Amino acid sequence: MPLNNSQYDEIFRSYDAKQLKAQHQLEERTKAAYERSPELKALDASIAEISVASARRLLDGDSSALTELKAELKNLRARKEVLMKELSLPENYFEPVYECPDCKDTGYIGGKPCHCFKQQAIDLIYTQSNIKDILTKENFSTLSLDYYSDSNVNPATGLTSLATAKAAVARCHEFVDQFDNTFANLYFFGDTGIGKTFLSNCIAKELIDSAYSVIYFTAFELFDIFAKSRFDKDTLADTMYGYIFDCDLLIIDDLGTELTNSFIASQLFLCLNERLLKKRSTIISTNLSLESIVEIYSERIFSRITSNYTMLRLTGDDIRIKKKLMNMEEQTCYIEKNEI
Repeated sequence: MPLNNSQYDEIFRSYDAKQLKAQHQLEERTKAAYERSPELKALDASIAEISVASARRLLDGDSSALTELKAELKNLRARKEVLMKELSLPENYFEPVYECPDCKDTGYIGGKPCHCFKQQAIDLIYTQSNIKDILTKENFSTLSLDYYSDSNVNPATGLTSLATAKAAVARCHEFVDQFDNTFANLYFFGDTGIGKTFLSNCIAKELIDSAYSVIYFTAFELFDIFAKSRFDKDTLADTMYGYIFDCDLLIIDDLGTELTNSFIASQLFLCLNERLLKKRSTIISTNLSLESIVEIYSERIFSRITSNYTMLRLTGDDIRIKKKLMNMEEQTCYIEKNEI
């Protein structure tokens, strides 16, 4: 979902707080250094006075006096460098230490959002949409293969549901481990409730924890942003639109559940194609068969997916139904045990 005005305000307030923190820390460091060396304090005062005097002389056009002031200023700075070395202070001791040195905790570089702003926007969206709560429950550490059958064989591959799931999990780990060095895309497909979204969340959790920018959208949410950006001229949607193309990983969940039309098909192709050109990874999960991709969207989209994505088909029974049945059995056993 795009940022709203209150979310923008919250992010900018956080940048104001970061800058105030950096300035406060600088003041504390400066105070500590001056207490150790009164001479250092006097040098800085002299440097400041001469700098102001140099500016005034420059404005007055007094070039000869300006040359003298510059020489004096050079001597004072040289003495300060020697003194700082004697005090074992680094060269940048009197400079603010920012969380993001690239934008100096302003959020922008050259009028454009900094990478830290983009990540903070994504993090805020995740926090306020409770996605992070989901990732604490759906990740590799909570993944269980107990719900996959070791006897249900897929005649197309000759593999059981369990073997297929194990192979998919291994590929997901490989995707994460090689993410920094290898450009790859994943396409999860199969029936409802067999773990496609869960595996996507496992990957998202690992990459977010490693400071990669990850955006998760259902297909409906994704195309809603595209529509608002194109037809409503929504500036907030425009901002998120840019993130969709530039984030390290885009996850499109439940492709095929949206109301499809020519606009949706063209935007999907644009999104997939642009991310391929930029070598930005994408994960798609869907209940659709590969044949349905051609029918619902286009042969161009089918071609992009089959040529550039690792196809991972999961098979088996609906895990959510299995969990409910298992919970019901456990409750029944508990009741019977207590009645005895």
